[in-house]
Amino acid sequence: MTEEPIGMTCEQFQAQLSDLISSGDNLANHPHLQSCSRCSALLADLRTIAEAARQLLPVVEPPDELWEHIESALKQEESSSRGPDQTHL
Repeated sequence: MTEEPIGMTCEQFQAQLSDLISSGDNLANHPHLQSCSRCSALLADLRTIAEAARQLLPVVEPPDELWEHIESALKQEESSSRGPDQTHL
């Protein structure tokens, strides 16, 4: 994480929040969060919302044969889209 100016405002922090979250850094040690309960609460709320969103739909693994079916369908589509004169190209 880069050095933050001393006295960062909530607006400045919140403008960077998306990038900070995306970076994967541990935000618990961010200087602004150490002194701002409002932004700490905002971050906690965002984490709660993100976790709830992950739980809305179960993770479904596609069947092992999915790519085989897709490949077969594409080959059939390709064969049927060729006219009789194009089969030997």
